[in-house]
Amino acid sequence: MLTVYSKNYCIFCDRAKSLLKSQGIQFEEICIDDETNSGAKQFIMEQGHRTVPQIYHNGKLFVEGGFEGLSQLSVSEIRARLGIFGLL
Repeated sequence: MLTVYSKNYCIFCDRAKSLLKSQGIQFEEICIDDETNSGAKQFIMEQGHRTVPQIYHNGKLFVEGGFEGLSQLSVSEIRARLGIFGLL
């Protein structure tokens, strides 16, 4: 499953989540603004990121460039990277 690190009121975060939802791709959202996720912002910064969304899969960066990078992938590319095969 993908993990989308996001912030409140972030249009690019909203776009990334909408794109994944529209393609039936499940994901977990971690809002780095949420006080209960205090380590999430630190994790993102330690990975060298200064913007969100950042999209991870199994603890590794799934795609460079957040929403822009994600939007460049076709549905079949996303599914193949996740190991999801079969009909949509």
